[in-house]
Amino acid sequence: MENKNNSKAAETSKSHKIMSVIGIIICVLLIPILFVNITLIIKSYTNKDEVPKIGGYCPLIVLTGSMEPEIEDGDLIIVKQIEGEDVKVGDVIAFFDPESTSNSVLTHRVIEVLTEDNSLSFRTKGDANNTEDRLAVSADKLVGIYKTRIPAAGNIAMFMQSTAGLVVCVILPLILLVGYDIIRRRRYEKENQKDTAALLAELEALKAEKAAKENSETK
Repeated sequence: MENKNNSKAAETSKSHKIMSVIGIIICVLLIPILFVNITLIIKSYTNKDEVPKIGGYCPLIVLTGSMEPEIEDGDLIIVKQIEGEDVKVGDVIAFFDPESTSNSVLTHRVIEVLTEDNSLSFRTKGDANNTEDRLAVSADKLVGIYKTRIPAAGNIAMFMQSTAGLVVCVILPLILLVGYDIIRRRRYEKENQKDTAALLAELEALKAEKAAKENSETK
């Protein structure tokens, strides 16, 4: 009986560990993206004229292939806030598009640093573009310098901003984890009840055996 109970306990423990690992993996993958999304959404409403920042760093979603192959459409890139005086030729910078009326942000490479009449600006060009950008970028439109990227994470972030993404990536995993925990607890209670019933039956059998032995010795 003891070996059987130990075997059941080992199987339950193994199953619990596997589900725990799966839950941790889901959290590790989704929580950072969810955190970035929430931050972007909140700050986009509170500071509509600024790019949302987290400790001086800006997460941006790439929507075009103008910087391929280094940066691809759908990537999530991290941009660090920097002073215009620290920008050098060859740096990849994010900036408010001087030709846009909707505060859209571009991420292109600096091909020339211009200083005219004590005014700092940059000539930029997308690596995949045939020509440089038409207008120079003034230092006041600088968002920051490109630091790193998370491939395809931008697509995931955009999907999570949709109703379907919220359901699939947040609500559904939570329901599954809660459902699994409920099922696990019920299964554990049933196994305990079975083990308790088996133990009581074994005790009754031992008592009966002992009583029979005592009666036999008395006779």
